[in-house]
Amino acid sequence: RLTVAELGRRISMSAPAVAERVQRLERAGVITGYHAEIDPRAVGFPISPVVRIRPAPGQLARIPELARETPEVAECHRITGEDCYLMKLHLRAIDDLEELLDRFTPYGLTTTSIIHSAPVPRRGPPLET
Repeated sequence: RLTVAELGRRISMSAPAVAERVQRLERAGVITGYHAEIDPRAVGFPISPVVRIRPAPGQLARIPELARETPEVAECHRITGEDCYLMKLHLRAIDDLEELLDRFTPYGLTTTSIIHSAPVPRRGPPLET
């Protein structure tokens, strides 16, 4: 975590000016929250599949509902292309994948890939170009 004073030192601004700017960005919805980055493997979730889902006719709305009800779903995105949804999961064991997919297959076709490594880790948008 970075203090307001340390952030100010790094960008050559006073702590009060930094605090005001941060508050303004929060009010504007640019900064939407703060969180800790947790390594899923370190807390017992070494398997991270990515699942694409092509809903069956009439089942489009059911997929995000089911994703919200499933704690192993870390992310669910509506996408373009042949599939409609892309989900990232965190699982304790590969055997858990079949059970989880069985919850979704009544509502559409799934295609699954297992993340082997992340050569480009999660990062924000390139604000300075």
